Amino acid sequence: MKSTVKLFSFFTIAVFLLSACSSKNGSSGKSSLTGWNFNDPNYGGYLKGEYKAGKNVPPGMIHIEGGTFTMGLVQDDVMFDWNTTPRQMHVRSFYMDETEVTNSEYLLFMQYTKDVFPPDEPQFKHIYSSILPDTLVWRKGLGNTNLLSESYLRHPSYSEYPVVGVSWIQANKYCKWRTNAVNLKILMDKGVIKNIFKDDSLSFKGKNNFDTDAYLTNPYALFDGDSTIYKKGLPVARTKGSPKPAKGQFTGRQVTSTDGILSQKFRLPTEVEWEYAAKAVFENREYNNIRGRKKYAWSSKYTRNRDKRNRGDQLANFKQGKGNYSGIAGWSSDGSDIPNAVRSYPPNAFGLYDMSGNVAEWVSDVYRPIIDAEANDFNYFRGNIFTKKLINEDGKVVIVGDQIGDIEYDTLESGRIIPKDLPGSVKYIPVTKEDTYMRRNYNLADNSSLNDGDQASSKLYDLDKDQLIGQPRMYNSPQRPEAEKDSLGRTINDYKYDGKRRTTLISDNSRVYKGGSWADREYWLDPAQRRYFPEYMATNYIGFRCATDKMGPMMMNKSKTATPRYVNK
Repeated sequence: MKSTVKLFSFFTIAVFLLSACSSKNGSSGKSSLTGWNFNDPNYGGYLKGEYKAGKNVPPGMIHIEGGTFTMGLVQDDVMFDWNTTPRQMHVRSFYMDETEVTNSEYLLFMQYTKDVFPPDEPQFKHIYSSILPDTLVWRKGLGNTNLLSESYLRHPSYSEYPVVGVSWIQANKYCKWRTNAVNLKILMDKGVIKNIFKDDSLSFKGKNNFDTDAYLTNPYALFDGDSTIYKKGLPVARTKGSPKPAKGQFTGRQVTSTDGILSQKFRLPTEVEWEYAAKAVFENREYNNIRGRKKYAWSSKYTRNRDKRNRGDQLANFKQGKGNYSGIAGWSSDGSDIPNAVRSYPPNAFGLYDMSGNVAEWVSDVYRPIIDAEANDFNYFRGNIFTKKLINEDGKVVIVGDQIGDIEYDTLESGRIIPKDLPGSVKYIPVTKEDTYMRRNYNLADNSSLNDGDQASSKLYDLDKDQLIGQPRMYNSPQRPEAEKDSLGRTINDYKYDGKRRTTLISDNSRVYKGGSWADREYWLDPAQRRYFPEYMATNYIGFRCATDKMGPMMMNKSKTATPRYVNK
């Protein structure tokens, strides 16, 4: 009798496990609505990728679980800017760099760019110089700081210090390069692409450099169509009777975005993401309520450490008073009089370092004095420019060439010449009115001035287009004339286009930067404080870190706790 019961129990468990497995396999390997098999050549080989939660955390990043918080809630507003009015916002989950991008990481970007786009070749003349940090930001007319201009970026003693002298435009260039670098490594590690650094016979200069969008558009448009660079693709089941591929021939298929293998695009965090990550209000949570207010990235209303071991030391790197950047000799309270090495101070509750102090950081938003939560309280961002891939007369996606005339350049107001698109990258153009026809969610390509700076929000809302010529604008008035172009498409003297007085320094080229720095007083350490600076200029106190979207569920760990475990106390 006992043996019969045991046998029945074993049979029941086995049936349950088999049904669970078949259900699981059916959900990933078979269409539950048609019965067709995915990834099966007998059913057309239609693709369905496999998602593995938490398996592909980008290198150097921390998972920031999204949620609701009060943005702009500050303790003080002594500047009377009135640009930090509290607003409740929701932020989606995302990944963010644990630290600011360091000199060594940015130097890697510089070295790679110099190899791929040699500046001694005429067609690449301005590419490498366009990403060089402005090391002269360290100079002062009445200060002995010129040595930092020569040493801070390249000397190994500063390799783990945050990079500065980088404009908002250059920070975005780094983010795009990092996307390509990470995805190139993923494909090399999987054996899809040969190791391009080991094969001396392979030239990947100019348009042959790896670009993620170009690869996903047409893998065989890369590397001058040299298909031998591809070793093996993702495995594909062969139909019965099909011949085996020849030795050395590419087998399988190329990676697509459907597979979920490639990394998402790296970018600068939005202002709401940065402030949410810096505040880390969840450490003040009890069940579904937030207890108290946070003035800094850490959970304390004081800037000094209360630990017995480091009692009295500052929890961040900032200017403590007039002529006081670090304390007195023998008792340096913050350990540095310029930016300090990353991870020199305790992280916040999310595990992010230097969200208050050390260097301020670029975020992606166009600056406006008012954040319109009534327009959007979900993942707020100002600065969207919606684009589409440029299609040529043959119906093919345009990929930028590397000959003189293929690369378009622009001249910034600062006089620096930058390429609009790099050789080998996909050419994008703004969407047109035809693309937005009958859309309800957006109707413009450039939304930087939407509801604050566009004609509809100004006192001239009722004028026709021809009547607007020469009229002042809300921001960056007077109007900018059409700039002249040279034979290479570079703007001529664009940065000297007029000498007229302006009533505001705010424009669509003004970008937000957040957080205090080594050169700022304690007032700016509050994550809710916000300032702005032209996107084409750089300073010795603004750096940056990258972010990227999290795919799938917002929660990494589905369990809920009454109170979180504190990272710092």
